[in-house]
Amino acid sequence: MSRTLPRFLSLLPGVALLAALGFLGKLTEQSITRYGKAHHLALPNIEYVLWAIVFGLIVSNTIGVPAVFRAGVATYEFWLKTGIVLLGVRFLLGDILKLGGVSLAFVAIELAVSIALMTALGRWLRLSPKLTSLLAIGSSICGVSAIIAAKGAIEADDEDASYAIAAILALGAFSLFAFPAIGHALGLSDHAFGLWAGLAVDNTAEATAAGALYSDAAAKFAVLAKTARNATIGFVVLGYAIYWARKSHHKGVENKAAFLWQKFPKFVLGFLLISLLATMGVFTKPQIADLANLSRWAFLLTFAGVGLQTNVREMRKQGLRPLAVGAIGEFAIAGITLALIFAASRWFGTV
Repeated sequence: MSRTLPRFLSLLPGVALLAALGFLGKLTEQSITRYGKAHHLALPNIEYVLWAIVFGLIVSNTIGVPAVFRAGVATYEFWLKTGIVLLGVRFLLGDILKLGGVSLAFVAIELAVSIALMTALGRWLRLSPKLTSLLAIGSSICGVSAIIAAKGAIEADDEDASYAIAAILALGAFSLFAFPAIGHALGLSDHAFGLWAGLAVDNTAEATAAGALYSDAAAKFAVLAKTARNATIGFVVLGYAIYWARKSHHKGVENKAAFLWQKFPKFVLGFLLISLLATMGVFTKPQIADLANLSRWAFLLTFAGVGLQTNVREMRKQGLRPLAVGAIGEFAIAGITLALIFAASRWFGTV
């Protein structure tokens, strides 16, 4: 207990910073909306998620994040997972059927295409093999979380991991601006846009945010598609671990089931459990509303953390080749998945 309390106290400054920036984002959204209504202006509806990220970016890339805040800021992934778990209350298990067999097939296609494409690009631009593997894993599954899970599994250098994470974060931030604009320009339905965001945006935070910026319905489909991708993390990381163990002539993974469980994102199970309870009618309507609201508050902290973790100055120091591989690959993946969605809409009428 004596050790736990100091650890908890060390997190408070950073968590308070996340909450302050997230709340500032919410206030900014509300203030702009009120100003527009009061002056009869048709102002763009920029939601709190994007404002929280913008304010985080401003802090990170001007004064920086002081050491006293860093431990707490690093909890942003915890708040993301908490938000996703609580978001399960809004998803009856029958809603998964709305994703459809064709959409689930697209998840498998995205996985295969991302790995093959990133591997080919990494070799072409002569990145280190393990950096290439990290970029392939991050782009195919769940961005930073997958890179962190894979780093230890394939014994990658810290430098390779930081390069891959920086590239994925930068491209994820760009997707928040680009995807909703492209979706509106193309007139995508909520289902189509949510599926596209869930397939093509790497980090769960950015995929969820992109969907939320489009509509609540799009956010639901984005989370469903992204959760399906996230669920493959254990299998993919296990495959890469076995590959690198054999390549390096090291001892292979002895207990594959234990390894798979270790790498599997447990928050996916939490999401499914809450969803199951909601499907069974365990929660009342007020309780569902309260849990959904708590999920939004958790996302407030998450999105502020995404901005605080993105450092443009560090990106400059890391060179352009990892970013080039990431950018070319991500643009190609976005184009391929968008083409698949258009094809499904035309041929099957599923999205």
